[in-house]
Amino acid sequence: MKIKKIGIIANVRKGQSAQYTRSLCDWLLSKGVDVLLEEETGSQIGVAGVEIRQLASDVDLLVVFGGDGTILNLAHSICGIEVPIVGVNIGRLGYLVGIDLKEMCQVLETILSGQLEIEKRMMLDVSLHIAGQETKRYAVLNDVVISRGHFNRPVRLDASIDGQYLATFEGDGIIVATPTGSTAYSLSAGGPIIYPQMSCIVITPLCPHTLTNRPLISPAHVLVTLKMARHASGATVALDGMFSYDLSAGDVVTVRQSPFITRIVSSPLRDYWEVLRTKLGWGRLPERNL
Repeated sequence: MKIKKIGIIANVRKGQSAQYTRSLCDWLLSKGVDVLLEEETGSQIGVAGVEIRQLASDVDLLVVFGGDGTILNLAHSICGIEVPIVGVNIGRLGYLVGIDLKEMCQVLETILSGQLEIEKRMMLDVSLHIAGQETKRYAVLNDVVISRGHFNRPVRLDASIDGQYLATFEGDGIIVATPTGSTAYSLSAGGPIIYPQMSCIVITPLCPHTLTNRPLISPAHVLVTLKMARHASGATVALDGMFSYDLSAGDVVTVRQSPFITRIVSSPLRDYWEVLRTKLGWGRLPERNL
């Protein structure tokens, strides 16, 4: 894949993001690459920018300065435009921003030479049926979380898969995640780690009252339906941590595989297993005496 034009997006709330943006612009221009900036990113350094979806449509590659949250927000904003994304970490090492700032130019040099490996990450198509109507519909990259939110009583959810009743979950709530989202809130709740390029849906109960309610991995093609049980006091549904809505008894959340994907460029210097090991603090295996 020949990269001729690169778009730059920076989380302007991160310190020194303007400096990083200006430095990368100069470096790319010296390599003969055309550069476009997202509107807010451009205004930070006094350069005219482009609306984010237009930017994604006009370039061969997006370079994003930020953290995992920045990538999640971007995935939602450009949903349906499958431009590859290079995440450059300007905070702690993340799962989605696996490229360190110090190695950015080295990685981009490799990419510009034609060595580009793209990971296709599945997304979830989420519909909210509130008061009997489909109120909202979203594509999410990480997860859907139904929790107590600001409500005090336990959450009661009737769950079904492809129309077949599965169980009634009662507790602090439930998480429905993609493989990408398996290392987010689901992992903290005791869910499994799923290789991010796989296609499946992870269902993880939050502090269930029934101890036999365990995390479940289902095929990606199923329809997961979560209905607020009768006499439920209320709950909050959050989508990738960006959007949230209150739910009442009878409201329904449906989750299925989205037709859209997010394309993440993997680092040629660090594989997924190294990122996982570093993020989770796994130590080395003890050396054996020969």
